[in-house]
Amino acid sequence: MLPRWDQGDAVRVIRNVRNDGTYPGVNTGDLLVRRGRIGHVRNVGTFLQDQIIYSVHFLDEGRLIGCREEELIGIDEPWVDSRFEVRQKVRAARALAIRGEVRVPPGSRGEILNIERSAPLRVLYHVHFDCLPGNPLQVPEAALIEWTADDG
Repeated sequence: MLPRWDQGDAVRVIRNVRNDGTYPGVNTGDLLVRRGRIGHVRNVGTFLQDQIIYSVHFLDEGRLIGCREEELIGIDEPWVDSRFEVRQKVRAARALAIRGEVRVPPGSRGEILNIERSAPLRVLYHVHFDCLPGNPLQVPEAALIEWTADDG
């Protein structure tokens, strides 16, 4: 198990980092660092002898955060920001069809299960819609709108 980055390397966090209860002075669950932010590795260690943990200093936030290797990418690796978060509630901006049959009417409520950034300059979301139980769909960002508490 060799670390991918060394002390001083610039890295980008690819997931929002929230306090799991180990960061002092911040409520558990509060956002510590937003995905896409750049930090510098200050230390490399292990957790339970099978996970590499990087202490990353995010200068703009003034925070030193422990990050797992899968939460980071190199500064030169491609990155496309996304509008929505995993577990965020959304609505279909338009009708969504499977093989020509509309399965998700406009305005249907869904929840983001995963974010895929593999396509260059394009984000796809894996979304579970209430009207299509058990069948998550891959949906482009343009086909989704924010869900608000007023939406019910």
